[in-house]
Order: sequence, then structure tokens, then C-alpha cells
Amino acid sequence: MAKQATYSFKAFQAEYPNDDACLFKLMEVQHGGTDIVCPECQKRSKFHLMSKRKAFACQHCGHHIHPCANTIFHKSSTKLTHWFFAMYLMTTTRHGVPAKEIQRQTGVTYKTAWRMCHQLRELMAEADDASPLAGHIEMDETVIGGRPRNRLPQGQNKKGHTGPNKTVLFGMVERGGRVRTRVVPNVQMGTLHPHIVENVAKGSKVSTDELKSYGFLPYAGYEHARVAHAKKEFARGDVHVNSIEGFWSRLKVSIKGTHVSVSRQHLWKYAAEFSYRYNMRKTPEQMFERLISSV
Repeated sequence: MAKQATYSFKAFQAEYPNDDACLFKLMEVQHGGTDIVCPECQKRSKFHLMSKRKAFACQHCGHHIHPCANTIFHKSSTKLTHWFFAMYLMTTTRHGVPAKEIQRQTGVTYKTAWRMCHQLRELMAEADDASPLAGHIEMDETVIGGRPRNRLPQGQNKKGHTGPNKTVLFGMVERGGRVRTRVVPNVQMGTLHPHIVENVAKGSKVSTDELKSYGFLPYAGYEHARVAHAKKEFARGDVHVNSIEGFWSRLKVSIKGTHVSVSRQHLWKYAAEFSYRYNMRKTPEQMFERLISSV
């Protein structure tokens, strides 16, 4: 089996050695390059990089194009090389990167690094494949934060099971494919139903645990099978939720080891970051390029 390609730091440095190189990349992503039809004079023009602005000017009429407009870089005083480096770290580091590390590596303030990381996580959520999950889907719910002894046993309804430091995450994963997560207030049927219908194609085979909230699945057009964790049944043929539980395990270990803890308000961003990397695990060399192309 051929070894998967990776986007090395040496290749990254060679491609984006300075802010100008980053700006040319944004011009390519936003407008198709520098040899384009000017939107002002309607002539085919070679746009030239301006010396004192993050902009390109038309060679005929002098019309300015600002590649950073309508992106997360708009009106940001932070160097583009710092932004691109933060993107590189977040797409190539398996367990994520804390804002403190971005601060140390780039020299920006912690407040700036924290803001950059959150904006990049939001970008990852937008860049991820939004098409419906299909095939054999596993569904499960987990709790982030709080003490393990305060968590309810498997199969019980988690209504109200979200104390000050507890947040419920609901997850759906294609067997061998993509994962999708949602922060939910509880795991009642009325809460999970719209997320499932929106994100899972009808006719898919769905494996879950014995939570009663999944009882509507056969009536909603899904082939449904359960495993009874309360009875120590963790797999029955191809019916199990081991894939999504494995994702939960990696997510929790990474959050604890890298970020220590995360707030309920921002948890969806961290989950989106880990989902993005998980979904592109088979093409790691494309993670950075896809994120840049999503600005």
C-alpha cells in the first residue's frame, strides 16, 4: 500500500515565504488569478500588486481589487504569513493546536491567537463536505465536561443532563467515511429528529445503542438496528457504534491533552475542527489547500 502524501513544512515555507505570496494565493482563490477581465473597464488586464496596500491594480484603469475583502483576513492587522502558518498547524497537527502555541510560534498576542484559532475553526466548519451522509451510519451521543460519576447510564434519557460544565454532543458517522457532530441541549427524540433527517440520506442503514429516542428511525425511512450496551452487547455482526465511540475517545483525549477544557459556547467549533481533519484523513495533503480555497 502506497504511503499517503503529506504537506510538509518545508513545502509550506517554499510556497508561502512572505505576505506577497499569500496575497497572490488569495487573489487566485477569490478572483482566478492576476490575468483577468477587469470588473471596472471590462478589459483583459494584468493586475499588479500594489506596494503599500494589500491590493492589486488594473494595468489599464487602475481599478483596485482587494483579495482579503469578505474573508477572515479582512481588516486584520495580523500578517498573512501568521494566518497561513496557523492554518498549516491546525490542518497538519493530529490533536489540534492551542492558541498559546500559535502565540509562541508567531509572536502575536494571546488574544489575537485565540481569535485566529476560533475563526479558522469556523472556516473548517464551512469547508467541510455538507452533503448528506449515506450508507451504513452509526449514531451516538456523548457528554463533554463534568464528572464521570454524574453521567447517566447508557440508554437513559439525558433530558436535563447538562449541568453548568456539561454539554451533550450528538454524532453521526459513515462506516469508513465522514463524521458530523452537533451540540444539542438534550437527546430527546424531538431534538435529534431534525438533525438526523437533515444530515442522513433516507434509506441508509443506521446502527445505534438502545436509547429510546432513536425509535422513530424505521418510520422515517431508515433501516435501524440496535446494540444493547446495558446487556454488555457491543457488536452483533455489523451492528455496532464502535466507529463513533472511537471518534468520541480521540476528541476527548485531544481536548483534555491540548486544550485542557473548552466552553459550551465554543464546543461546536472544536468539534467541527476535529470533524474536518477526520473527514480528510485519507487525503491529508489536501487539508490546507481546501481550507484556503474556502475563504
